[in-house]
Amino acid sequence: MINYINFSVLKSEIDQCQRLFHGRGKAYEGLSHVTVDWLPPVVLITVYQEEEFATLQGWGNDLREHIPGCRSIQVRYRCRPKTPYEVIWGESVQQLSVNENGLQYLLELGRSQNTGLFLDMANGRSWVRGNASNKRILNLFSYTCGFSVAALAGGASHVVNIDVSKASLSKGRENHRLNGQDLKKVTYEAVDIFKSYSRLKKHGPYDLLICDPPQFQKGRVDIKRDYAKIIRRLPKFMNAGGQLMLCLNSPELDIGFLNDIMTEESPGSQFVESVAPPEVFVDVEPGKGLKVLVYQFFPHN
Repeated sequence: MINYINFSVLKSEIDQCQRLFHGRGKAYEGLSHVTVDWLPPVVLITVYQEEEFATLQGWGNDLREHIPGCRSIQVRYRCRPKTPYEVIWGESVQQLSVNENGLQYLLELGRSQNTGLFLDMANGRSWVRGNASNKRILNLFSYTCGFSVAALAGGASHVVNIDVSKASLSKGRENHRLNGQDLKKVTYEAVDIFKSYSRLKKHGPYDLLICDPPQFQKGRVDIKRDYAKIIRRLPKFMNAGGQLMLCLNSPELDIGFLNDIMTEESPGSQFVESVAPPEVFVDVEPGKGLKVLVYQFFPHN
């Protein structure tokens, strides 16, 4: 695994959080169950099936020899109930802030399946930052408000963050504070969007909608069933000519799924571009990884 990591690029961006190795795309034989992230000063190895501890230690030893400033190497066991973490070398770091393109994000290790920031969406956050100026933005399924932080850094006039989890929104508020951003330009709504369309409409109309739903949450979200419901409501809270950034992270659903929904539910809208994840997220099966499509919204007459 160590032979597939470009350490020369890492050292030029040693202060940036980033994925170092992505085996999940099945490009590396025998390693499809492994990912490695650099969350300065922590190296996080994630395994999706059991691995010999001696192998994990060997990987850890190799990694810390190549990464200056590493103070902790941890393993996240996605193959075990409740996704436990284990420190296999160095300090027990659980809370930290990481840098991505000059913005800071709070992460938490050891307590939940996810850390607080999805690294495959780095280019999506950069796109939002570059397209947010003077826009009123609706951020659906906002999680810890990474898109919102990027939007305010890009000059957004206001961002409305919607997520059913109050805890995630609380962490999002801390992310904004960490970056010294004006909290008067941010709204947080801990609601189920499918039961609260009136709350979404109240804060609009919007110039940019960001929709990054989870693949499935029992009793709440099934994107195969629910994505069309969101698109169907666009005329009620979008400005004509506004932008849509639609995200899809399901290996079972491809770009055609989103295109078909847009054709059916918003036929006046126009496809603009796709936003690819960072190059390290290589996938030998096109369409299996993260998909991000940008459209321009025009109501259908």
